Amino acid sequence: MPVLSAPSFTLVIANKNYSSWSMRPWVLLKQFGIAFDEVLLKFHSAEWDEQIGQLSPSRLVPVLWDGGLGRSRDRVVNPSICVWDTLAIIEYVAERVPQEAIWPHAVTARARARSISAEMHGGFRSLRSAMPMNIRNQHPGKGYSTDVAKDIARIETVWRDARNEFGRGAGKGAFLFGEFSAADAMFAPVVMRFNTYHPPLAEDTRAYCDTVTRAPAVAEWIAAAMLETEFVLEDEPYCPAPGR
Repeated sequence: MPVLSAPSFTLVIANKNYSSWSMRPWVLLKQFGIAFDEVLLKFHSAEWDEQIGQLSPSRLVPVLWDGGLGRSRDRVVNPSICVWDTLAIIEYVAERVPQEAIWPHAVTARARARSISAEMHGGFRSLRSAMPMNIRNQHPGKGYSTDVAKDIARIETVWRDARNEFGRGAGKGAFLFGEFSAADAMFAPVVMRFNTYHPPLAEDTRAYCDTVTRAPAVAEWIAAAMLETEFVLEDEPYCPAPGR
């Protein structure tokens, strides 16, 4: 088995205003100060059509390349590794950069962090459908329903329990496990949704949202998202298309 050299990461992402899955590994890498190059392919763009098949086996984002960028049949010439799907990327980064506490060190906390991250990955479909991530706009009260309220209640419980058991207490604005971890990166787009749609939230939930929003990597992502002008119709259920 070949010995891997030092990581040389390239992260392929989509629009920062809309792409919640892209946000997660980008924020993780930035917050931990892990160097990477960024390739941004805007949805429905010529660049997306031309490059996505070369850069993503699933034709979805995000995708992490370690080594050379793009597919190669000759692994001797181009021994790059391609990892797609957000959780797979996070686990790969944790293995490649073991000196960083991507996951909490303690076994019990790490098990909880992985569990709630997987729950985020596969769940909360009502919230994600009714309140798509849209950082640059404000839609107070939009998308709220009984099913969305159930998702939010579960998220609040997940956050509160993690912070009470492993963080610094639910009322103090700490990250989920004290210091920033992969679990916070996984839930960062939920915070963006809460910032956009302003559903009813408990005080400790709002404190956690403030903590995540102020994190340097998250603030940098938000600033870039606010500068984007593209309009993606499927992610804009509450805004009329330009020109209508």
